[in-house]
Amino acid sequence: MAVKIVVASAIYMQHAERICDLIRISAQQRGTGIADRTSEYIADRIKSGKAIIALDNDKVIGFSYIETWSHGMFVANSGLVVDHDYRYAGLARRIKKNIFMLSRKLYPKAKIFSITTGLAVMKINSDLGFVPVTFSELTRDIEFWQGCEGCKNFDILQRNDYKMCLCTGLMFDPEKPRRPKLNKIQIIPHKLPWRFILERPIVFIKHQIRRQRLLYKRTILRRQIEKNNKTTN
Repeated sequence: MAVKIVVASAIYMQHAERICDLIRISAQQRGTGIADRTSEYIADRIKSGKAIIALDNDKVIGFSYIETWSHGMFVANSGLVVDHDYRYAGLARRIKKNIFMLSRKLYPKAKIFSITTGLAVMKINSDLGFVPVTFSELTRDIEFWQGCEGCKNFDILQRNDYKMCLCTGLMFDPEKPRRPKLNKIQIIPHKLPWRFILERPIVFIKHQIRRQRLLYKRTILRRQIEKNNKTTN
């Protein structure tokens, strides 16, 4: 499997119909979310370079695209989809990370948001720094909500005056970046005296293993914080 993830361009417009099929199949399997899109609309996202495509050789296996609203003040990461045969391999996370980075590059000052019913997507968004928000904090651009007309739950959204639906809204605000915090689990225990290796060897070994695990977690967390700081700067 030679999977590659690329920024869309005009040379990939031939895959628009295939992507539409993936979106429809995913919506049927999930039962909620993912508004239907025409091949013309997907082709426009691809041609304008506002999409991420995952390919296995020449076969499209994943996709996500960018929409802009309120004159670029808000950016939506939408249409995240992965071919059923390629799921549970971390591909969705890779696509989501790439579409997020592309959004930050093209619209560095925009608020980036996503609405979804998928728990996996919520987890990925949270790891990227998104926080849950009410629909009132999202763009009030009526054209955005009209894009939900292809979703089977659109009537629920209408009945609630576009303020509530089955989807959860999440947002990344570049002016209020959420950074991971060191918490209690990151408190590293002190080293045990070496005499413990003779007096209580099992306790000593368990203690050392726990200490090394926490040290590793703290290192990973600090690297993530440094990476986030570089991104926001």
